[in-house]
Amino acid sequence: MIEKADGIGNDSSSRMTHAERTHLSDTLMFEATIALIVERGIEKTTLKDVGESAGYSRGLAGYRFGSKGGLFNYVIKRIGDEWSQELRSVTRDKVGFEAIAASIDAHYQFCLDAPLARRAFYLLWFDAASITSDVRESMIKIHQRRHQDVVKWIQDGIDDGCVKATVDAEAVAQLFLATVIGILYHWMLQPEAVNAVKQLHDNLKQTMKVLLVEAP
Repeated sequence: MIEKADGIGNDSSSRMTHAERTHLSDTLMFEATIALIVERGIEKTTLKDVGESAGYSRGLAGYRFGSKGGLFNYVIKRIGDEWSQELRSVTRDKVGFEAIAASIDAHYQFCLDAPLARRAFYLLWFDAASITSDVRESMIKIHQRRHQDVVKWIQDGIDDGCVKATVDAEAVAQLFLATVIGILYHWMLQPEAVNAVKQLHDNLKQTMKVLLVEAP
């Protein structure tokens, strides 16, 4: 049986239900994984170190997630779900350029508010380009969902009359996502260049406005 490391098993944790203890340990290992990925990189982040850094036994992460791929997929899904909830919130009742502009603003704010989680997510994202990545398929699915979201915003805008009828929703969505990824790469290389990253987001908004709304 895998036990917590010294210092974790206190009176308060002993009164938790099994589900509550599981949620707590998953959250602590989630946070430990993010910190280790950002500090050491993906290759040097081990299941043993994640368990110990979270304050548990060295075997708990392996027991819970099975492999590094399983752990990383959990991290990706959790961050991805948080981002999806944020996107749904900021784009609610919005279509076309208004929805895209709101998503760009939220994207920039997310970089400011949760830099460690965001950096860990995109370190895993860019590593997924390798054919040996354990999370490649998960990242492809997330990218496809994002593409579908953008296409829907644009198509709904066309149907609503606030986006030009001649717009190719698929093509603009591809351009939008490719630009976002480029901005992210810039941010990953120079996270301290906040003003430059903000300007890139603003430039993307202006480009989307020209493509979707403004007359030639």
